[in-house]
Amino acid sequence: MAGIIKHVPVHELFDVTQQVGYVDDSVASKTLVQNDYVSITLFSFAKGEEISTHTSNGDALVECLDGHGQITIDGTPYELTPGRAIVIPAMAPHSLYAPENFRMQLTQVFDPESRQ
Repeated sequence: MAGIIKHVPVHELFDVTQQVGYVDDSVASKTLVQNDYVSITLFSFAKGEEISTHTSNGDALVECLDGHGQITIDGTPYELTPGRAIVIPAMAPHSLYAPENFRMQLTQVFDPESRQ
């Protein structure tokens, strides 16, 4: 029987920071869950990489796994360091920048009614 969470070990401990490697001059990602209600994705940003300003129709929890990232939400910048997290409300404009190598986990929760 296939589970909902994909691409990581089952019934064993694993290092979440090692599940998505750094790629020179790139943003890499690994999607663990994707459905109408939730999306969980691991990201790695090489130093200097960024994701430009955009919005999403779900609330998002961004958790820094390692390194240092800068996130800007509604024009306000925030520093992400290991163990720190921030919530991005649905439809809030936001962007990400990696002044050094940076890994994060993004958990998005969607209201199925708003996706129709």
